[in-house]
Amino acid sequence: MTVLVWWLAAAITARHRTEAAADLGALAAAAHAAAGPTIACTRAKEVADHERAVLTSCRWHNRDAFVEVRAATTPIPGLTAPTAKARAGPVDLPP
Repeated sequence: MTVLVWWLAAAITARHRTEAAADLGALAAAAHAAAGPTIACTRAKEVADHERAVLTSCRWHNRDAFVEVRAATTPIPGLTAPTAKARAGPVDLPP
């Protein structure tokens, strides 16, 4: 029972960390939108790397950054690594 609870806690923690990495990556990209999509996505990748996640997609639609990441490792052997998506727009422009 203890191992099951530990695995569940590890899976939930990994999911939350992956979601945070996606959110922070999207915000970083949006904050650097004025520098262009290449630089903004590079910044999103740096943030994802720092959060121990892998940036799998960074794309733009109008002024919004869409970022997808997956965890660098899986908390439970045999299962796929958690993934997350986030969207953010530039902070200094009106909607």
